[in-house]
Amino acid sequence: PRLLAQFFFADERVTRVVAEINGLDAELDPQQYLVLLNQLHLSQAHLLAILERIMEECIPTQRHSRDYLVKFPEELLVDNLGNHMLFAAECLLAGTFLEVEEADGAQLRPQARNLLCSLELVRTVLREQSLSQPGSYPEPVRALLVQFDRLFAEFELSYVSSLVAVKSPEEIYRQQEIIVLFCETVQRALHLGYLTQEMIDGYEPLLMFTIPRLAIISGLLIYPEGPLSLERSPEQMSRVFSPFHNLLKKIRDLLRVLSAEELCLLERSLCTAE
Repeated sequence: PRLLAQFFFADERVTRVVAEINGLDAELDPQQYLVLLNQLHLSQAHLLAILERIMEECIPTQRHSRDYLVKFPEELLVDNLGNHMLFAAECLLAGTFLEVEEADGAQLRPQARNLLCSLELVRTVLREQSLSQPGSYPEPVRALLVQFDRLFAEFELSYVSSLVAVKSPEEIYRQQEIIVLFCETVQRALHLGYLTQEMIDGYEPLLMFTIPRLAIISGLLIYPEGPLSLERSPEQMSRVFSPFHNLLKKIRDLLRVLSAEELCLLERSLCTAE
């Protein structure tokens, strides 16, 4: 049950698969090579998962910040992202640029080298620790884990930044503004009786249409300095709304001529119309 014991056997598995790959002629037996490559990815993912648990147990307050993950596109935030980063580092060190431009890859290679060297050192030290004192983590071991965690996070951010345009702090702030607008819209709709708590608790499908519609009215009339502020240029608005800058102006002008009763009637109709 000890994590270091689990690490030892997971590490043995990775070492064994690597030895099999190195002893195989991929050109003579390409199918077996692909089988072993898949086994390597699975065994490395298992090893990284155990290492992650060890770091959470050993250095929970010294982990490198992962706040940068909010900048990544959602499709990249998958369970095997860490294993993908390790594979990318190995490819870069071997001079293979699968996903990045050659110039970017050349800049990333030193980081990849440092990361893989750090991982090898961590593997060696943890193997020795698992055989001598499997229930403790001396300070030198902790220091190596802190270093590996930092190098991994730095490489992950640099590599993904070379693949896709990560969100800027301004974009993240604009998204947060939209979240606040939607929350305020829901609270106002509950207060005015447009929606019920039961609809929200029951994930009423109609809400997917109702809340955005009400949020546009709230953003234009009730909270005009929020994310729908038309005093901003389209470039200063969230990408969600910037393409509709002129349309939003027309909607705002129409809403301004409505009386309070007409606005209430409009909002209620938006809660029921398909």
